Amino acid sequence: MSKRVVLTETHFGKRIAEEETDALESYFVETEQWRKVFAGEIDVVYGPKGSGKSAIYSLLIKKANELAQREILVLPGENVMGTPVFRDLVTQQSSEEQLRGIWKLYCLSLVAQTFRARNLKNDPASRVVEALEAAGLVAADWTLKRILNSVLEYVRRLQLSGEVKIDPNTGMPELGGKITLGEPSGEERKKGFVSADDLLQAADEALALVPLKIWIVLDRLDVAFLDSDELEARALRALFRVYLDITGLRNISLKVFLRDDIWRRITEGGFREASHITRYTKITWNPQTLLNLVVRRALHNDSLKAYYHVDDREVLKSAELQQELFYRIFPKQVDSGSGKTSTLEWVLSRTKDGTKQTAPRELIHLISSAREQQLRSLEVGGSDPPGEILIDRSALKAGLPEVSSERFHQTLCAEHASLKSLLNLLEGKKTHQTAKTLAKIWNTTDADALRNAERLTEIGFFEKRTVKEKTVFWVPFVYRDALKMIQGQAK
Repeated sequence: MSKRVVLTETHFGKRIAEEETDALESYFVETEQWRKVFAGEIDVVYGPKGSGKSAIYSLLIKKANELAQREILVLPGENVMGTPVFRDLVTQQSSEEQLRGIWKLYCLSLVAQTFRARNLKNDPASRVVEALEAAGLVAADWTLKRILNSVLEYVRRLQLSGEVKIDPNTGMPELGGKITLGEPSGEERKKGFVSADDLLQAADEALALVPLKIWIVLDRLDVAFLDSDELEARALRALFRVYLDITGLRNISLKVFLRDDIWRRITEGGFREASHITRYTKITWNPQTLLNLVVRRALHNDSLKAYYHVDDREVLKSAELQQELFYRIFPKQVDSGSGKTSTLEWVLSRTKDGTKQTAPRELIHLISSAREQQLRSLEVGGSDPPGEILIDRSALKAGLPEVSSERFHQTLCAEHASLKSLLNLLEGKKTHQTAKTLAKIWNTTDADALRNAERLTEIGFFEKRTVKEKTVFWVPFVYRDALKMIQGQAK
């Protein structure tokens, strides 16, 4: 079999988990973190962008049938693909307390919708469903977006009491429902009003009678609030306060997947309850686990296994065999010379950001891009890579600009639009900057330049280093091609 045929039939998978839910299970690395999440020991998963949070989320949903055998129902609270449900919150000017109520009503609606769909008829279940039906918060064939919109409308009517018709007999708003966000007064209780907390408790009791447990899982929250850092902080602090409220329930739990830099922003802004969130894990990767990730995806291809005459089960049992296979596919070095790094080190160094972390997303993107570059070369009559390797050093180098552009434009600038003007002014500049050189580029004072540089360090664009007792802001390789930056120290 020719190398061109092998490469044509070889793929390293999608770099975004949501785009390959079906294939993901076959080469997913079942880490101890995953096992704890699947066992129900972890509720909150933190990790950098592209670190694999959505892979765990997607696999958790895919394994819903297995969890159902353990009497656990998985309820996705966000769309796996497409427009995030919570983008609709962007237009809301709600306080943190009101957002807390929105999260509770949303969770209640998901639970009540499940009770309705499963025809759960015990007394507490019926009480929950009837209360939410009366409030217009549950109905047949509802989508997540319709559920959230109904919750927002209900809360809006609660807020704008001046626009709500008042019942002359009770003096209470005619909301079509009697669910309150806070604790109702004694007089309100006599009139049939009930709090969202009371209904969550009733739902928990209903599940205990079956018995069943419900996991409400939320991902893609980083995408949902792109347009407003302030709203993001308020909404997510409210969400985690609801998470803490729900931890008192035995049969309903929230599972939240969140970028670690967003979590840092929330806590730095003041969040005393953070210390009470203990059932969490942070996704981390090291060179061995990243090597395993690449090899697993390579072994997913029958043509590649046949070309190298390897047994995937044997290779995956041995770290030594994994490294051996990697260096049969790729050259030993990208840059030749006794002092140069190995290919694996080169690949990891080219895909890490200023936090010194390499995310699987960029690693898979570079490997896939290099494969495409190699195929293009062979398709126009280029020479086969030497020996038995499939992807040579020139293909790896040629694949990097695409990764750099994607990471810079689609991730960094998209998520930090307010900093884009500062970033764009660095185009064509040197990769080693100081506050003084940045002040000239940005036409500002040294103090302002330092503050801006610190902000860019926080988002991983710069890596802060000390050179000859001076602070230097160093641009990682992953961003250099996108901005056509020049290696060296700015003068």
